[in-house]
Amino acid sequence: MLSQADFDTLQLTFQVASLATIFMLLLGCPLAWWLARTNSSWKGIINAVVALPLVLPPSVLGFYLLVLMGPVGPVGKFTAWLGIGTLPFSFSGLVVASVLYSLPFVVQPLQSAFTSIGRQPLEAAATLRASPLDTFFSVVLPLAKPGFLTATILGFAHTVGEFGVVLMVGGNIPGKTRVVSVQIYNHVEALEYTAAHWLAGGLLVFSFCVLLILYTVLKTQPVAHPLR
Repeated sequence: MLSQADFDTLQLTFQVASLATIFMLLLGCPLAWWLARTNSSWKGIINAVVALPLVLPPSVLGFYLLVLMGPVGPVGKFTAWLGIGTLPFSFSGLVVASVLYSLPFVVQPLQSAFTSIGRQPLEAAATLRASPLDTFFSVVLPLAKPGFLTATILGFAHTVGEFGVVLMVGGNIPGKTRVVSVQIYNHVEALEYTAAHWLAGGLLVFSFCVLLILYTVLKTQPVAHPLR
């Protein structure tokens, strides 16, 4: 069965995933909108940077984040200058690393949803003298709703299951940065297979439910996403 330490890691994991998903939606929405609408020569480069975590080993990304956010890195020096210290091995650093690692799972579904809308609905709203803000909330958001649902579910689920980046940036500090994937690793190393089975089985059921929602609830509103 699960111990109190296991429940603590589950609580911390879902706190990190919830906060990271909110930040990914706030950051990913304008980024995906720009990628869907622009003809800039920078589009290919930005698309490649956003998608980089999909092909990069998590340990590589985690290592460079650790260096950048450490005491000698530019980000670390900046956060130290702000008076908040350095981010590695802290809850804040864990959230930042999770946002960067899972961002393509939010940006790509949103970009596909925005692209599929086309220009006609936007031009029709413009002829009715709707402001850009009204157009976004009255036209874009309803039409892109499946994309937002897909982005939210995929971003949250991917953050819950990440291991390499959170181990490199967050470490393995109980009650502070130890998430459920790291706890499973600890149980396996200690030959506590029963406890590892409970946590791993829970994540397996969770991941299956996520995919079940994506392929059944949203099947009547098809949106291109990374799993297709």
